[in-house]
Amino acid sequence: MEEDEETTKAIPPWVELEHEHMRTLAGPDAHVQFTSFSTSTPLSSSPQDKKAQAPFHLRGMMQRMLSSIPLDKICLLDPKAEKELAPEDGDGRFEWFLFGVCDDPPRDRTSELRVRGFHTRHLSPIQMTTDTALGVTRLVVQDRIPLKEIPYIDQPTIRFNVKESVEMPFRYISNDIKEPRLPPGMKELLQEDLNKTFDF
Repeated sequence: MEEDEETTKAIPPWVELEHEHMRTLAGPDAHVQFTSFSTSTPLSSSPQDKKAQAPFHLRGMMQRMLSSIPLDKICLLDPKAEKELAPEDGDGRFEWFLFGVCDDPPRDRTSELRVRGFHTRHLSPIQMTTDTALGVTRLVVQDRIPLKEIPYIDQPTIRFNVKESVEMPFRYISNDIKEPRLPPGMKELLQEDLNKTFDF
């Protein structure tokens, strides 16, 4: 659901880190597809080159993919859905889980998918990063852990040293030492971006 723009833009580094994290969280037996990229996005710069099992597709490819999948086997993860995702949703009810793009502040871009008539489930009233949403979905439908039993950290402050930190506006899965489960390399990238804001 990337926007088409007149100028060609590479996929931002933080997006690449989230994509890589999604593949890791999904596990080796899952099929991950990234769709609806802008036609101006140079996909040769994406992690597709390194991970062929998770192909990237330009805008319009999603419609062709969905035409071969029964609609009732697809679950759209939608923060406005009435029902929450439950372990029994993994008992053959759904075969594919469809995730939109998270924004800060939220722009409800999932509305573009909602109108297609998918079955929907929500994960939380609090917005998650897309890789976190995928990780939570796997915990629920595969590991059969109810949403309320998953440890979370909301809007965590990522500290780099005693003077530098950044607050993240999302919900994350908590790791064993009560820190947010970020994509590998994300903390370093955040610190690098923070330091750039002080360049004169």
